[in-house]
Amino acid sequence: MKRHIRTLCLLGLSFFIACTTPNNEPLYLNENAPIEERVEDALQRMTLEEKVALCHAQSKFSIKGVPRLGIPELWMSDGPHGVRAEIEWDSWKYAGWSNDSCTAFPALTCLAATWNPEMAAIYGKAVGEEARYRKKDILLGPGLNIYRTPLNGRNFEYMGEDPCLAGVMVAPYIREAQKNGIATCVKHYALNNQETARMRVNVHLSERALREIYLPAFQAAVDAGAWSFMGSYNKYLGQHGCHNEVLINKILKGEWDFDGAFISDWGGTHNTPQAAQYGLDIEMGTGSDGLTYSTRNHYDNYHLALPYLDALKRGEQSIEQLDDKARRVLRLIFRTVMAKDRPWGSFATEEHAAVARQIATEGIVLLKNDGILPLTPETGKRIAVIGENATRTLLRAGGSSELKPHREISPLQAIEELYGEELVDYALGYGSGHSSYGRVNPSPYDAEALKREAIDVAQTADIVLFIGGLNKSHQQDCEDGDRVQYGLPFGQEELIRELCAVNPNVVVVILSGNAVETTWSHLPRAIVQGWYGGSEAGHALTDILSGAVNPSGKLPFSFYARLEDCGAHAFDESCYPGVDDECYYKEDILVGYRWLQAKGIEAAYSFGYGLSYTTFEIGAPTAKRTTYRAGDQISVSVTVKNSGSVAGKEVIQLYASKPESALMRAPRELKAFQKVSLEAGESKRVELNFDVDDLAYWDEVSHSWQLEKGNYIFYVGNSSEASESLQIQVK
Repeated sequence: MKRHIRTLCLLGLSFFIACTTPNNEPLYLNENAPIEERVEDALQRMTLEEKVALCHAQSKFSIKGVPRLGIPELWMSDGPHGVRAEIEWDSWKYAGWSNDSCTAFPALTCLAATWNPEMAAIYGKAVGEEARYRKKDILLGPGLNIYRTPLNGRNFEYMGEDPCLAGVMVAPYIREAQKNGIATCVKHYALNNQETARMRVNVHLSERALREIYLPAFQAAVDAGAWSFMGSYNKYLGQHGCHNEVLINKILKGEWDFDGAFISDWGGTHNTPQAAQYGLDIEMGTGSDGLTYSTRNHYDNYHLALPYLDALKRGEQSIEQLDDKARRVLRLIFRTVMAKDRPWGSFATEEHAAVARQIATEGIVLLKNDGILPLTPETGKRIAVIGENATRTLLRAGGSSELKPHREISPLQAIEELYGEELVDYALGYGSGHSSYGRVNPSPYDAEALKREAIDVAQTADIVLFIGGLNKSHQQDCEDGDRVQYGLPFGQEELIRELCAVNPNVVVVILSGNAVETTWSHLPRAIVQGWYGGSEAGHALTDILSGAVNPSGKLPFSFYARLEDCGAHAFDESCYPGVDDECYYKEDILVGYRWLQAKGIEAAYSFGYGLSYTTFEIGAPTAKRTTYRAGDQISVSVTVKNSGSVAGKEVIQLYASKPESALMRAPRELKAFQKVSLEAGESKRVELNFDVDDLAYWDEVSHSWQLEKGNYIFYVGNSSEASESLQIQVK
């Protein structure tokens, strides 16, 4: 017996020696050691209770760490458009700090509209610096859910309707943000395509649609090295997205080999067994009502807290699964708060304001222009600015993405600065209630009086700038509620028609994160899609209106002429918003422009569309060869010429088509794009590169990607309506 005890003591001493540095410091504290060795060292030293404590919150936005071992807590902050103001430890009230006013960056629909990965890189770098300065370890963003319907209240947080566009744009955001020693938390994985019944809806779709449309951008985030993911509220296959056997265990952590931590959305965890077994690593924001514990701190009542610990002690849950969770959280800690040479970051700087302005400007899309724009400051024309969105804050709303900006330049402020306050008259025109998510407040204004005032102001002006759209209030681009109409709210459509009737020179600016109905589009002389532009939104808008910057944004989703032209709205209520909390994606893989082209429906404004103040000529595309095999890379080149009189940027887009396919396919699918800058009269040869394997489809029999052989046609142009074509063969 003594011999056995002595052997065990020697083994323990050997383990301690192996897991310490030369100065007897534990290996997990050695920042120069490989992360995996540090993780295993720390894990071996932890008690069962300490491992479980890593798996759930200790406050609204933090987890405990391992104080006994000197492993610090982790702090999270809402994103992805900026670092949210400080929240109290144990409530949703703001803490009232005076030093947490951030730079507000443009919403992600605006970033996607740049079609420029360089903009995504500077975005990620800057927002990561702000999070680091605020001592955050995890930034809850970016969002990657596919734009299925223009009614989804959170579309403004995502990157459009196409998985290729979203995947290309998210990768540099993630890489640059995480260089600051903060983790991005990619959300909401997966199928969070509506806010109506978001906590209950069970999504039904084909395995092919899941793999080809709704998951590729998330896989691109894994490939980019994202350190954490957040689950979705909705269900898939009857299981909630925050603990889903197929989505998390099988695909994310299995097939894609994701080694980061999987975090629940706040309130997205529903029971201990599924949370323990189906991939959840960190539980956040759970209400503890109804659980059996009442005498302990309520964070101990979470599903992955005392109930989980008790189940582990009873042998009902696997220690191996617990260790996997703890490893992932430790890995996250060593990558962030315990990382070597972690930079200090910076916050609300002029440099970050310049980044926000640059991205917002490059994302603005010119939808229509008959020559009235640009409006140079030297014209001396009298300008009527009409519309609530010219002055309304669009940052302190929208749900969890709301921000407390260091400054917010409104459109009216920027217009008065540039054109002269003495030449600008303003009228509200329409008004809405300032509603938070979850409720709608009625407008306190007399709508007819506001309209009459706007008409009077417009009649005496040389040019009318109508600045409207949506406003990030409940049911107007906001969390926890979808839009209830496709058209512009608050009487804006009627107002636009009446303004155009009294003044022939009307420019309409839409500030929104969603497409809107534009049955009035033939009336104004110009239409600008301005998005939610962040702190420098006003300056970005005047950069475009004045011609200081040539517009180069392209739509990241289709503008439907009618709501029923959208595939999600072409069927019955079971397709959207669902019946009895069951929602069926009957449009299958035909999402967005894919549906429009398959059904021969003309868009109001096509995916990838956007005008410029100059003109571009796109030549015939060529390829280095015409025959390819699996594993090859395809390189298509095309000459682009700026045939106008001013410098500008154009986005060259390549769409693939498979004629005479053995299965149903979209008429076209985006496979590559590149943004090119050209001086007036300049020509450039642009190369578009992608893999032959990107042409594969998901086969539901073999449950794998399959490459269909035969002829393919590539269409090259500056929107999904591209006309220049090239044929190749895959053998």
